Amino acid sequence: MSEREVSINVPVELPTEVKSLFLPIPKNMVEEVYRSDEYLVLIGPAHPGSGHMRIILRLKGDYIVEAIPDPGYVHRSVEKLAETRLFVHNIPLVERPTIAESSIMDHGYVRAIEELGQLDVPPRAQYLRVIMDELSRIGDHLYDAGLLAVFLGHSTGYMWGFGLREFIIEALARMTGARITVSFVIPSGVRWDVHPDTLRYIYNMTFFIEKKIDELGTIFTKNPVTVSRMKGVGVLTKDECIRFGAVGPFLRACGVEYDNRKVRPYAVYDQLEWEVPVADEGDAYSRFLVRVEEIRQSLNIIRQAVKNIPEGPVIGSKLMTRVPPKERERVAKDIRNYLFRLLIGLTLPEGEATTLTEAARGTLLYSLVSDGKSNVPYRLRMITPSWYNLRPFMESLKGYRLMDLPAIYGSWGYFPPEADR
Repeated sequence: MSEREVSINVPVELPTEVKSLFLPIPKNMVEEVYRSDEYLVLIGPAHPGSGHMRIILRLKGDYIVEAIPDPGYVHRSVEKLAETRLFVHNIPLVERPTIAESSIMDHGYVRAIEELGQLDVPPRAQYLRVIMDELSRIGDHLYDAGLLAVFLGHSTGYMWGFGLREFIIEALARMTGARITVSFVIPSGVRWDVHPDTLRYIYNMTFFIEKKIDELGTIFTKNPVTVSRMKGVGVLTKDECIRFGAVGPFLRACGVEYDNRKVRPYAVYDQLEWEVPVADEGDAYSRFLVRVEEIRQSLNIIRQAVKNIPEGPVIGSKLMTRVPPKERERVAKDIRNYLFRLLIGLTLPEGEATTLTEAARGTLLYSLVSDGKSNVPYRLRMITPSWYNLRPFMESLKGYRLMDLPAIYGSWGYFPPEADR
């Protein structure tokens, strides 16, 4: 008996629930995929998986043909809210999207205020800002390493990453009194001086962290499972990274040696010796390794800053002219009693200032506009690294298997609240 192929035309109707999801994809795409041999898979939004973002995947078998992001689930309107708050009141606001690196977020915003207002910053405050920024950078990289371990099913790596991060949080708490959202950087300086004992603790802690990072390498970074899951997947070439707009360690993992702290030095970065970690492979594993090496470079920066920090005030002289002469010596070391008296009425000259800061995940841009009349911003524009990296993240998924998605996601350190702002 001979075999023959029989085909039956069965009408196919789209599920009604698909039409109600308001997916950010072409109208005919759902129907096109539904009638072909491909699949449309929605990943998230779910906090313990895709984060506060939906990823729309078009699959052929288990290979990713197309990846479309659907962000915005934790959009909190930071830029619009900033127009209704005093310049100084926006400091706690701008640090919320990223949480883990609040000091860097504050630093970029405050630099824009200082540029518009021509406010000076004492050398000691600049060194303290650098120490804070690098502690935040290390904490953020350890946070991302812990989440990456979760994505790979490596619970021990998660415990190590978050356990080491506790030492960073303790250092921040000793410096600022807050564990996470520190609000320590203010226009023209920092809130108060840091005790020598605290700086000594931070200096000694850097050697402990460095030793433990090497041990983490044995347990997780160089673990055969980690290497096999990440090496050779999510690859982007150097040209693709540039074309898609990748920033930070993810751009440097593709062979581009670009760091705002080197290209456009701010604070005292140009007075310290450190290297920019770079890799050429452009895969998920390289993106992770570059950040591990950045932790070591940040430890080096912190040690130099602690050793070289000069004595002196932590509030700039221009702002101090608003303090009674008999109080200036005390306030120059601790502005707490005068903080709101000095900064609530701060009105900046008319104009616009733009700053580029190297956050843990890449370039952080602030553009601040003042009308010269009020003590609130006329306009604030804030573009975060995760927003820059969203396009290259999606592009790096194409051509790889669905099972590779967690490893690629974790390699980008993508943080939806930071992207959504």
